[in-house]
Amino acid sequence: MKSINQIICIFTTLILLFTQGFLSPVLGMTLKQEKKLGKEFIKIARKHYQIITDPAIVNYVNKIGNKILAVAPPQPFTYHFYVIKEDVYNAFAGPAGHVFINSGLFIAMTSEDELAGIISHEISHVICRHISQQYERSKTIGMATLAGVIAGVFLGAGGAATTASALAIGSIAAGETMALAYSREHEMQADQIGLRYMTLAGYNGKGLLTILKKIRGKQWFGSEQIPDYLTTHPAVEDRISYIDTWLQQNFIKKQALSGLHEFKIARSRLLALYGDPQIALNDFELAVSRDPKDPIANYCLGLTMARKGNRREAVVYIQKALEKMALHPVLLKDLGKIYFLDGNYKAAYSILESVTGLMANDPDGLFYFARTQMELKKLKGAVISFEKLIKLSPDYIRAYYFLGNTYGKLENLGEAHYNLGIYYKKKGDQKTARFHLNRALKMINDSAKKKTIEKMLAKKKSK
Repeated sequence: MKSINQIICIFTTLILLFTQGFLSPVLGMTLKQEKKLGKEFIKIARKHYQIITDPAIVNYVNKIGNKILAVAPPQPFTYHFYVIKEDVYNAFAGPAGHVFINSGLFIAMTSEDELAGIISHEISHVICRHISQQYERSKTIGMATLAGVIAGVFLGAGGAATTASALAIGSIAAGETMALAYSREHEMQADQIGLRYMTLAGYNGKGLLTILKKIRGKQWFGSEQIPDYLTTHPAVEDRISYIDTWLQQNFIKKQALSGLHEFKIARSRLLALYGDPQIALNDFELAVSRDPKDPIANYCLGLTMARKGNRREAVVYIQKALEKMALHPVLLKDLGKIYFLDGNYKAAYSILESVTGLMANDPDGLFYFARTQMELKKLKGAVISFEKLIKLSPDYIRAYYFLGNTYGKLENLGEAHYNLGIYYKKKGDQKTARFHLNRALKMINDSAKKKTIEKMLAKKKSK
């Protein structure tokens, strides 16, 4: 049941949308069209940009997004929240509920309130159907082409600027692309609704103001990195002024519900594993020198050292962190992974076995536990672990490769070729995939699996 405050917020949101024309009967595209556009968009995003899949980061961001959605009206889309490995300060909402945050912007944050502010703002763009409205000016563009244009507009930043510009300009002229950038009215609308959602979800609205000031200081896209017509979030100064006024009139003394601890782990992990390694090393060394007992600083210094190849010293720092955060599953998983990469398989097995019990649905924990089982010749156990991982995460591509190898060591060549065929198919190496699948077809007796292989081979012939 929703509380009376939630009902009031939803009611006022709907009134705001109606009075400003955002819920008019005639929209630029139907929900079905936007969902189709969303599918095309995410394909392009995955192809051209590194989307971070680290569960400790992704799950945390999705948790914040879902907390905000819980106070919003029922949604026609299933929302997905992503972090992209890009240094430039940016965040955006793609079609049909695909919300992206650049790693550089996340790393610049210092509180969960800032993250909630950005996510609330982007969710509001989706709720207001802003992309749908802009589509009205571009009706002659096909869905796949339009997805390329939007990817070029929203995703273009930093090192990806050349790719993004090519996507946008190659799909359609710059004059049409300009129509897809958010207007001042859209930005103000998203701020108005986003502030309501984030405060109702228990966050301090100052978080949005703080992060916008950081964006202003850095500039949303950096004028030398990307053309002006790809600027998707205009009027930062006007927005800061509006939000400041709103906070003075509606200030609510609330803080992030889950506190600083969970945020610090996700943000610090992002810097340690995906940020500039030297900057990360300097930051965490300084943090440890200031407070040698700080568990998160020790943990992330260990992650950074492991990333730079100094695994023995990395173990020392992560063990220091575990003195204060005993049995923390994410820390244990990383320690087990480092032991595995350093060749200490017995130590890795002992830790990762317990991690799979604590985090049964963590793909990385399962993967490195299965790899450790392989190295220790526990091959039947490795098969069980890899099969469980694939069932949990069918797109965890490396699992198919090592499962195929494990079956090969067990002399089950039909299953070996079958899984290697799937691996190469997912990698896009159709020739090698076809070789393995044809071999599997001759060796496997399972009729259902034979039909699956025949379908995969038929698809390849038709392409």
